[in-house]
Amino acid sequence: MTTRVPGGRLHDVDAIRGFALLGIFAVNVTFMASGYPGNLVTDPDFTSGLDDAVRTFSSVFVDMKFYVLFSFLFGYSFTLQMTAASRAGAAFPARMLRRIGGLFVLGALHTVFLYGGDVLTTYAVACLALLLLRKVADRTALRIAAALYTLVLISLVASALLVDRSAFLPGEAQALANGEEATQALLGGWTANIGEHLAGLPLLVLQAVTLQGPTALALFLLGIVAGRRQWLNRVSGHEPVLRRIQWIGFPIGLLGAAVYATSGGNGNTLGVAASVSTAPLLAAAYVATLLRIMHNPRTSVVRAALAPAGRMALTNYLAQSAVGLIAFTGLGFGLAGSFSPLALFAFVLAVFAAQLAASAFWLRRFRYGPVEWALRWLTNAHRPSFLARTDRVHAVEDGARRPDHASSA
Repeated sequence: MTTRVPGGRLHDVDAIRGFALLGIFAVNVTFMASGYPGNLVTDPDFTSGLDDAVRTFSSVFVDMKFYVLFSFLFGYSFTLQMTAASRAGAAFPARMLRRIGGLFVLGALHTVFLYGGDVLTTYAVACLALLLLRKVADRTALRIAAALYTLVLISLVASALLVDRSAFLPGEAQALANGEEATQALLGGWTANIGEHLAGLPLLVLQAVTLQGPTALALFLLGIVAGRRQWLNRVSGHEPVLRRIQWIGFPIGLLGAAVYATSGGNGNTLGVAASVSTAPLLAAAYVATLLRIMHNPRTSVVRAALAPAGRMALTNYLAQSAVGLIAFTGLGFGLAGSFSPLALFAFVLAVFAAQLAASAFWLRRFRYGPVEWALRWLTNAHRPSFLARTDRVHAVEDGARRPDHASSA
């Protein structure tokens, strides 16, 4: 059965969130480490067969899958907050508005100073819509989610068929020149890096409005339905449905991912549509596999390793960007443009392993990650206790005052 950690948190949800952090970092770091991916071209210094194989692996198994998973978990946690707020008699809309405002400010600061591909601002805006839809019936939530996803897919296909993208995108030579220029900007100081982040805002907003925002809201709604039905609350790892999800999700999800990878990735709109339409199935297959692994006595250590990172998801997400800034830009070691795709994967695994260890160490001493603590303070309008040793002392009174104690930012 699903286990809980002190404070009522669902251990499985935290572990899945931790797993999602790994995939998100693997995607984001490619844009932190080089200016070429953001210009939809390959770094001319890394064009070997091995380099291409690693990029293909990422396109098939990583790209666009973990954002889906993280969005679903956001909706799932939203239901935990609603349930706890109801028990405590708290003013849920007011709390959530403060939380949404905090997420938006964090996202804005993140975009300007750390990484131009932030998702928190998009989540904050989409969460406003989620707040309005929080009381809809499950069937209505699923219909809205399906409609949003369908609209996104129709817009992608229509764009591919009706819009001449070459009229808006530079040719390969110009894109390579832009990639080199962007890489050199990364190697600069604060002025160059902030300028590069701000220069990408129009594209970030366009993606948020046309793709990330609608799909995030759709997955939030799916997460709400799953949370209401407590799909992740009573998992034993032996449910036949987990195997069915794997049998369906892996073939269809990998087929769509292969179309995406072989058609040119983000440079081909139809390929993006194939990935968007099948990524939720592949993400679901990943979750089913992870749940089976975590509930196997021989491999349950995986859950224990991932859960602390998931409890501190917001802190770790921002920390990943800070590490990227220090490692690759001129503000730190200035390694932009020097990592092959394989070396970048090794870097991701090393940083994530350090985050797993640091998260476990931190949570043995403190109740929350530092960013989670600050956001909780803003959300609940009172300062929460911070030291882990106060858990038992404050268990009763704090359980009534902090209605989101079962969820994560």
